[in-house]
Amino acid sequence: MARSNSLQPVFVSTHRRKSSITAMAASCIMYYDSWPNSDRKQTRNESLVTGMDRTERFYKILGLLRSHSQINIQYFLDELEVSRATFNRDLEYLRDRLNAPIQYDRHENAYRLDETSGKFELPGIWFSAGEATSLLSFLQLIEHLESGKLYDAIDPFRQQIIKHLDDDGLCVNDVLKRIRIISMNARQVEPRYFELISHVVLTQQQARILFYNRMRNETKWRLVSPQRLVHYRDNWYLDALDHKIQQLRTFSLDCINGFEIVDEPAIAMNEVQVEKELSSAYGIFSGEQIQKAVLRFTPERARWVANENWHPDQNGEFDDEGFYILSIPYSIEHELVMDILKHGSHVKVLSPESLVKTVAVVLKETLGQYKK
Repeated sequence: MARSNSLQPVFVSTHRRKSSITAMAASCIMYYDSWPNSDRKQTRNESLVTGMDRTERFYKILGLLRSHSQINIQYFLDELEVSRATFNRDLEYLRDRLNAPIQYDRHENAYRLDETSGKFELPGIWFSAGEATSLLSFLQLIEHLESGKLYDAIDPFRQQIIKHLDDDGLCVNDVLKRIRIISMNARQVEPRYFELISHVVLTQQQARILFYNRMRNETKWRLVSPQRLVHYRDNWYLDALDHKIQQLRTFSLDCINGFEIVDEPAIAMNEVQVEKELSSAYGIFSGEQIQKAVLRFTPERARWVANENWHPDQNGEFDDEGFYILSIPYSIEHELVMDILKHGSHVKVLSPESLVKTVAVVLKETLGQYKK
């Protein structure tokens, strides 16, 4: 999958370590400030084209009706930047499910809001997927904190969230029981190293790391200039300039077995260069030599894959037989190969030939494991 494109050295994790709580609190504060702007359901195309989710449109529709005595449908379509079909669905939901007093005047061919029986408000708190993740992550993370300065600093925000939920008749304990966040394949990071690494990333200092290379099965000290921390697929990585080879590298934090802060400023890399080398291709381990992988998924598996985002620069389309053709840029193939293999016989690599051969070899070796 594609990694984050942000170069900023900030934390965006659901990692259950005290050292990551501060940044999660910041994330939650931003979430809390924008609470009303959430959605229940929207199509992927609408979100990409209009940039406005469904609940935002609900608030917009009501706001327009309150500021005008009556509004024709074309005005709504222009303001909301949606199709007539989408507007009709929104209107139907507001009227039928939320009992919004929106009336249609056939003579004027316009809509108006009838609030003679009282002012209408959208009910309760509506969560988007991102908001629910931020909220639940924050509440779950703070439960793992012990009392102290950090807890005292964050707890007021926790109390505000709990009060906001209580005001809408929601018990925070029930919310935590009924909405779960499950992390898979998260590898443990030594807490003291995480704190030191996050410190040098934010203060831009050089560091020496004792790094274990799984592929070579060797451990070596390396002098690095940290550029950013990345949380990817439930695990933490450090993007840094390796001084010995003068190249950008990505280091998995769970493989750092020793750490020393060097009293020298880190060499700051150009943001464009870092993005080009580390975020332009598929997966966490990228490089400048970009190739394009073309994958063909069966119609059955396409029901899932066609809605997945493997990379920001991917291209996908259905062929005449209902197969889904996905094209994605990649540099280092081993992570891509693992993701291809998990789809088994439902996917075929069409190109390049080098990737075809790699997958074929791995499948042949796998089959050999089951032959008597």
